[in-house]
This record gives sequence, structure tokens and C-alpha cells, in this order.
Amino acid sequence: MLISLDIRDILIIDRLTLELGPGLNVLTGETGAGKSILLDALGMVLGWKGRADLVRLGAEKGEVTAIFELPAGHPAHAILEEAGVETEGELILRRLAHADGRRQAWANDRRVSAEVLRSLSETLVELHGQHDDRGLLNPRGHRALLDLFGGYDLSVLRGLWAARRQAREALEAAEAQIARAKTEEDFLRHAVAELEKLAPEPGEEAALDARRRLMQASGRIREDVAKALNALSEEGAEGRMRDATRWLEAAADKAAGRLDEALAALSRAMIELSEAQSGVETALDALDFDPSALEAAEERLFAIRAASRKYGIPADDLARHSEGLSIRLAALDAGEAGLGRLATALAKSDADYRTEASRITGLRQRAGERLDAAMAAELAPLKMERAVFRSVITGTDPGPDGQDQVTFTVATNPGALPGPLNKIASGGELSRFLLALKVCLTGGTTGLTMIFDEIDRGVGGATADAVGRRLRALAGDAQVLVVTHSPQVAALGAHHWRVEKRVQNNVTLSTVVALSPAERVEEIARMISGDTISDAAREAARSLISA
Repeated sequence: MLISLDIRDILIIDRLTLELGPGLNVLTGETGAGKSILLDALGMVLGWKGRADLVRLGAEKGEVTAIFELPAGHPAHAILEEAGVETEGELILRRLAHADGRRQAWANDRRVSAEVLRSLSETLVELHGQHDDRGLLNPRGHRALLDLFGGYDLSVLRGLWAARRQAREALEAAEAQIARAKTEEDFLRHAVAELEKLAPEPGEEAALDARRRLMQASGRIREDVAKALNALSEEGAEGRMRDATRWLEAAADKAAGRLDEALAALSRAMIELSEAQSGVETALDALDFDPSALEAAEERLFAIRAASRKYGIPADDLARHSEGLSIRLAALDAGEAGLGRLATALAKSDADYRTEASRITGLRQRAGERLDAAMAAELAPLKMERAVFRSVITGTDPGPDGQDQVTFTVATNPGALPGPLNKIASGGELSRFLLALKVCLTGGTTGLTMIFDEIDRGVGGATADAVGRRLRALAGDAQVLVVTHSPQVAALGAHHWRVEKRVQNNVTLSTVVALSPAERVEEIARMISGDTISDAAREAARSLISA
């Protein structure tokens, strides 16, 4: 509930404090006295979008402070907690507007953003009028209003919509990936087949190159190696060393040991010679090759080098590259099979969503019927018993809140075609439709301040009285603030203020005066008769107040 509104240097208000109470609060005054300025000031402290030039001419800054009473469990507590603002049953909102356009805001003396103010305002205040900006006249908001009236939970539907969207995104991502892979499918299949057939191994190129060089050189060196082997054989060094050993052994007995060292050295030399001979024989065998082997080695070496150039990687990396290409090809083949699974998952998600959306459609249809009946009951006391209100539910594109479009339509006269609320109803009728709709939609809402800005415009007499009585009934469960020109409505208020405009030092200023019972009679009499207040008007005012 809004307890007080304090305004400093806003437009034509220099200093004003408005203390509000529970129930029906009424603001009256002549046209142009500044009633709309009060709403501009309240909108400023609540972060609503409005006029920028709010600072009073000649002032450096303007300030608005609003104090709200917050009962336990009020939804504003959660917003304040998230913003780091402490509160104990009372919320003080203060906002400064500087002449240069800068604005600053506080909630319980803690700096907050305009976004926080707007979030709070949605839980604190509702503004309604013939130019309603809170959704009653906007068909795009009718579905949310009907859902609020119906009281059903949309969380399951929204979760299924999110799952459906994720399933679709997964399928589309897989399709895009496969589409990209398919552009290189022919290349992958050819490259994998080519490299698997070649089967290169790390280090193979160097080994083939060395073997090739050896085979190419073997023809030139084999003859020399053969001659060396012949020189080391029985016909060469081996034979001569054996002869020398035999001759020395024959003479050793007579040499008194002088040949022992020589014989030992010869023995060692024979061993070394045998090893050299064996090594040369091995080398000679290695140099003895089939010319076709050289051709085969060169062919494989050239194939490996060609693949290295073709794929732009070192020859030793060909095996790893082949493995990577095989993995990509396997992913492509597996991905096409996976598309079926993803498509099945999407179909199931879509079916689950549509089942829940159909259930919500049924709930909306039943809620629409209840709202239509409630509106019929509300319109009768407002002298519109012949008007027909209908909640029309039609199909629309699926979304997180379902696949229904809701439009509130009216027919003001029997036999007339129904149409959108804001196009069919006249000014006075529209006011009453909005009031009835608000009464039906509010249903048990507590802790909310509802402001009706001249919602009774265009009606008078018994109809205005009916509007006032519905406002007073609505104020039984919530605080209601009404800006009105109707004496019938003003007479039903629990609290009454008059907005006045005065000229002081050639400066026009606006103020608000709380009316005493006697002053209230005078104000309502003025609303009845105009500037000249007659006794009859005063008597009529007393009659309205006591009714």
C-alpha cells in the first residue's frame, strides 16, 4: 500500500506531501490543476517511462519520495533481496531528477537502477485509464491476463517448449555438420582408401631412401669388396699367414722361446683376419641384390613422397593423417545414422509439447468461460447488462506459453457483431468495461495500489454511481486511488483530496489539500454545480456522501 508521496520541485509543484490511506482514495480538482502531475511524479519514482522535463523551472533538481507498506510475503521482497536492499515492512523509494537530465534512485537508502524500480513497480502499483498502458487494451497481453485469471501453472509447458527447442537445435546442428562433411565426402573416401592402401609408417621414408642409395652404389663398390675378400682368403693373406705360422712353429723348438710372442701375435691376427673376412663376406652378400628390388624400393619411396606433397604434410605424419581422415569419415557415416535418432527425439518432444499445449488450451477455454460469466455479473451493476463480453481463443504459432491467441471482444448492443475491446466500446463504455475487467482479474490480489485515471470519464448519473460503487468494492481488498471529475465517484471515497492551482509571485504552483468533511461537501457541490455553489448543490452533495 502507498502510504505517502512527497514531491519537491516537479513541474509546477514546489513542495507537496500526500498522505494516503487504505480503501478508496479520491483526487478531484479543476481541469489543469495538476492532477496528472501527481501521476507523472509517481511514475518518475517508480521508473516508468515518461516526460523528461520534470524539474520545475528555475530549480536545479526535483525529488520524489514514495513510502510503501510491505506485508510479509509481498512479491517486492524477492526483488529487493536480489538487489541487496534490506527492508522490514516499509519501503522508501526516492528518486532525483537533475535539470541536466541525470537521474538517481534509492530504495531504503541503497542506490538502485531504474530497472529495479520498474520491477518493483509491477508489484506495487497498477495504473488504469481509458488509455490503459498495463495491457487491458492490448490484445497481445490478453493471454497473460486470462492465464492469471485461470491460475494454472505454465511451467511444464515452458519446460517442454525449451526441450523441443533444444531437440530442434541439436538436429539442425547435426544436419549442418553432416552437410559440411558431405561436401568433402568424396575426398575423404578417396584419401582414406589411398592412404590405407599405401599404409605408410613413421621413419619409412628415411629407411627407403638409405636402402635405395645403398643399392644404387652397390654396383660400383661390389667389385672392390670382392677383390678385398679375395685378398683376405686362402689365396691371399689368410694363406700366407697360415704358411708363416707353420714355418715359425717348426722353428720354435730350436729358438729357445724367442718366437713365442710372434706366434701369439699371429694367432691373434688370424682371429681378427677371420672376423674381417666374415664382415666383408656379409657386406658382399648385402651388395648382391635383385635389380627389381631397387625398382620396388624406388616406387614405394616415390609414392610416399608424392602423398606427402599431395596432403601437404611431412612423410612421417602420413600415418597419423590417415587415421584422422578415417575418424572423420566414420563420423560422417555414423552421423547420418544419428540423424534418425535426433529426428525421433524431436518428434517426441514436439508431441509432448503439443499434448501439454492442448491441455492448456482446454484450461484457457474453461477460464475464458468463467471470465465471460464473471464479466456479465460485473457489467450488470454498471448499467451494461445488455453488453456481451467474450474471451475469444484462436490458434497461433506455438511458443513457450502455448499455441493460443486470446482476444477480449465486446458487443455493446444485442445483435451487434463483437469486436476488439478498444475499437467497439465508446469512451464511457470503455471505462466501465475496463473497471469490470479489472475487478474480475484482480480477484484476491493483496498489497497492490491500483490507480484509475479518470476511468469514469464519459459517464454520469446512475452509471457514475455504479462505477463509484464498484471502485469502492474493489478498494475493499486493495488500495485504490481515483482521479475523477464525477461527484458520484468522489462522494464514495474513504479519503478525499483536492488538487489546486495558485499563482504566487507570478509563478503558477500546484498543491494538494486533504479535505475535511465540510470541505468535502463544498468540493462535491462544486463538481455538481460549477463555480457558483448553491444550497441545492450542497444538499445534493450531502445526499451523495450519505448514500
